[in-house]
Amino acid sequence: MKFYVTKEEKRLIDEKMAQLPTRCYGAYLRKMAIDGFIIFTDMTDIKAFTTELSAIGRNINQIAKQINATGSSYQADMEEIRERLDEIWQLQRHILSSQR
Repeated sequence: MKFYVTKEEKRLIDEKMAQLPTRCYGAYLRKMAIDGFIIFTDMTDIKAFTTELSAIGRNINQIAKQINATGSSYQADMEEIRERLDEIWQLQRHILSSQR
């Protein structure tokens, strides 16, 4: 299938394509012709946030191991850290579920 567009139409197509991770005109135009729309959600920030949360969780676990190994622990402090981490993960799950 071949078709022609004006310079203005090509510019508009290029602008819309720039919002997506695709650079293939054929794939983009087929998707638009069949579905009529494309929804792209950039998850880069959320993935970075998840990576940071994992690092925080590992740090907390290391602190807990050290406290348990030395025998001197402040249980109330540890519980508060665990509660805060649980709150962060709940927020993360909420963010991810709202992106679907």
